[in-house]
Amino acid sequence: MSEILQLRNISKTFPGVRALQNISFDLNEGEVHCLCGENGAGKSTLIKILSGAYQPDEGGEIIFDGATVVLNPRLAMKMGIQTIYQEHVIFETLNIVENIFTGSEIANRGILQKNEMRKQTVQALRYLKSDLSPDMKMSELSSGQQKIVEIAKGLIFKRRVIILDEPTASFSSVEIDNLLDIIQTVKESGLGIIYISHHLEEVFKVGDRVTVLRDGRKVSTYSLNGLTKTTLIKDMVGRDPSTFYRREKVPIGETVFEARNVTGNGAIDISFVLRRGEILGIGGMAGSGRSELMNVLFGSAPLDSGEILVHGKIIKRPSPRTCIKQRMCFITEDRQHTGLFLPQSIARNVTVANLVNTKRFVVREADDGRIGNKFVQLLNIRPSNARARVENLSGGNQQKVVLAKWFNTNGEIFIFDEPTWGIDVGAKQEIYKVMVNLLKEGKAIIMVSSDMPEIISMSDRVIIMKNGQKMAELTGEDISEENILTYSIGHREI
Repeated sequence: MSEILQLRNISKTFPGVRALQNISFDLNEGEVHCLCGENGAGKSTLIKILSGAYQPDEGGEIIFDGATVVLNPRLAMKMGIQTIYQEHVIFETLNIVENIFTGSEIANRGILQKNEMRKQTVQALRYLKSDLSPDMKMSELSSGQQKIVEIAKGLIFKRRVIILDEPTASFSSVEIDNLLDIIQTVKESGLGIIYISHHLEEVFKVGDRVTVLRDGRKVSTYSLNGLTKTTLIKDMVGRDPSTFYRREKVPIGETVFEARNVTGNGAIDISFVLRRGEILGIGGMAGSGRSELMNVLFGSAPLDSGEILVHGKIIKRPSPRTCIKQRMCFITEDRQHTGLFLPQSIARNVTVANLVNTKRFVVREADDGRIGNKFVQLLNIRPSNARARVENLSGGNQQKVVLAKWFNTNGEIFIFDEPTWGIDVGAKQEIYKVMVNLLKEGKAIIMVSSDMPEIISMSDRVIIMKNGQKMAELTGEDISEENILTYSIGHREI
């Protein structure tokens, strides 16, 4: 097999963060080279460099067909590198032919050659053993069928490299098997395929080689022939637990919250209890259904079946309003879109959630300022001016404003969804201290986190989710990177 693509010593630095460090990687014709690693290992950054969306730092080199290249999105496509992302980039109201050829139409003297475009689409779909009609609108297709259309596009435009980023997210088992069969067919045509997945069973079925990334560094590259899952998992984790944050433990009290057979928004039959003074971690890979479950628990998404109880009493028809009245608080993952009013002041953001508990939806500017200043001082928000607009704050200080908003409601049960995502190490430590202080005050916390050291060091118990289901519940010494990763990508606990 001849080499199509080679990366040499690729690094990428963002402000305050080294996302990739000296990564080397290569891809041959007719090969599936898989890319594995935990959330945040650097996989997405590497793919964006290959697609031309990001430029690597100086000192690295990308070699395509033996020549050094500097990629941008247009050049990457021209050279034959196609990236198929987890979230589809499609025109839902157009049919399959139109989606494939939009922007690259076949024309003769200004006249579109519709029959030729349709013919090429049919040929590509048949090659992939698909019975899709080229006249079907994309909105009529399942996620798996839409992926097939994107692969067909790669064949029509004679791509040399296809990058598949978590391609089977939200797929049925039949669609997964179908896609893996299609990849084998495409591989035989000589294309090189980079396959990113945290589903190790797929990696072992479809891959020829696998490269493991961890914390922005390349750990290993193996032939998958004879490799064990245990070896792969150990390479994916491999951090020294003694370097993790050590939180102060707090006495755990009575049950304050319970989910009984909760189903809805992709979550399936989830049950657990939450006790005063504890942090219940929710782990799992991206797309496992953790955030979706949190939205059901807070009433932001419909509860199809099951029960949610606070202090033993069932919450009937849960909604954010009723949950806030039950002293529940939700610090969302997407703080910029669902947690904050960015153009507004710190003070106004702090007081907005407590409007539910007032008799009239009236905001008094004097109260805003007094309450805002109180929490600015309490949480050490910078700048220390309650009138400062939130959009001008750093990520860590924005997260503190979200916390202040919920502290002002006198909450008792806190749901943290990715509490330290996108903030620096110093700000993380401050958020951790705030969380521990909540426990000391008798509060209880559910914490969703993709940060493995965070979930291990902060949690009293950890529930692992996959495909909307509860796979395991870990306590004590069983809360380890290897166990969490094994259940996140593997099998349900017996």
